[in-house]
Amino acid sequence: MPRDIAAPTAAEAERALALTARIPDYPEPGVMFRDILPIMADPHAFDIVLRALLAPFNGHFDVVAGAEARGFLLAGAAAARTGCGLVPIRKAGKLPRPAASRTYELEYGTATLELQRDLAPGTRVLILDDVLATGGTLVASCELVRELGYEVAGIAVVLELEALGGRTRLAGENLHAVTVIP
Repeated sequence: MPRDIAAPTAAEAERALALTARIPDYPEPGVMFRDILPIMADPHAFDIVLRALLAPFNGHFDVVAGAEARGFLLAGAAAARTGCGLVPIRKAGKLPRPAASRTYELEYGTATLELQRDLAPGTRVLILDDVLATGGTLVASCELVRELGYEVAGIAVVLELEALGGRTRLAGENLHAVTVIP
């Protein structure tokens, strides 16, 4: 069973999230990219964000999964922090033994994710990602987890871009966002 994690205070989380960089017109014109890499570069801020992601799910997951690329980084750190396993949800062609794949729509294109069958059926998987935008990545991630016989324990994201409607696509999922941007 993963170690429980204490939630940070609202003030701590706000200070950590203030490090998020806004990159206009990336990866294409009209998109405002929210980059959490400055948070990850600051060990104190990174710890606060990890605690904010994990604390709501204490006792309810066995392993963490992260969708490539930033979710993958978050999940690796979360697994080490909680003492649980890591399940990588990778881009197509990156895993040596993919057991399932899903192609989905992004706000600016399409992508395919793959997952290996490395866990016992019924394993409770907490899915982590950096940003919930339109929800395509996280819907595909949930579908992959379930297709392989695992349970989606919940979804945690650092930022939710509310205007893009991703939460609606994840109706019925146990979803936690550290912060919501209108």
